[in-house]
Amino acid sequence: MKRFFLSVFYHVDESHLVYNMMSLLWKGIQLETSMGSTEFASMVVALLGLSQGITLLLAKSLLVFFDYGRPYYSEYAVGFSGLLFAMKVVLNSHSENFTNVHGLIVPARYAAWAELILIQMFVPRVSFLGHLGGILAGILYLKLKGSYSGPNPLTTIIRELTGLLRWPVRFIRSTFRLRRRRILGRGTVGGGERRSLSGTWRCQACTYDNSDWLSNCEMCGTSRRSESGGFLRQVSPRSRDLSLEELRRRRVERFG
Repeated sequence: MKRFFLSVFYHVDESHLVYNMMSLLWKGIQLETSMGSTEFASMVVALLGLSQGITLLLAKSLLVFFDYGRPYYSEYAVGFSGLLFAMKVVLNSHSENFTNVHGLIVPARYAAWAELILIQMFVPRVSFLGHLGGILAGILYLKLKGSYSGPNPLTTIIRELTGLLRWPVRFIRSTFRLRRRRILGRGTVGGGERRSLSGTWRCQACTYDNSDWLSNCEMCGTSRRSESGGFLRQVSPRSRDLSLEELRRRRVERFG
């Protein structure tokens, strides 16, 4: 089980790792941009299980149907190449363009097959079954996705997990922002006073939210209302007549 899931993350040397990560960067940016991060993550998980499972079945088939001398599944095969071939199939599945595969111009949808043959010719030590399993995994993934109209269960699970992981971060950020607003007196411009946040009071002249520590509005200078509903003192009698654009300009000058 450990070899089944973790072998794709091992690489033979630095050049093997760099080549695969550059290929992942090129394909991943295009797929994640078009699919979204959650859908992309669920696709990678699905392709990981499909490519490894298909490769194992192909290795078993060599022993059962072709009486292969040494069991192929007992030999080691590492690297992210199988998933990269599967991602290439998904990326080019609906493309009508042509692409260059090591100097050979082929239709983009068949680029994975051409690369499989060319790599095996020039680098015979690579895992042919691993790359073939990746291509078949990409094709199977597209078939399953096209035939299933409901929500992707993997996408739902990943979205829920990421939501749980983000909740502490959101809670800490909201707490920090609220404390900073109370201490520094920062606020927002809004509607009536009833909508003001806890720990703040809303100016009746310009609807700016101020900290409870302040007695005068930071935006226009109007004094805070008394509990009886009247103004204690008007620092700027013209504050009620200020336009919204003038209030914004004063805010920029005051807070930079």
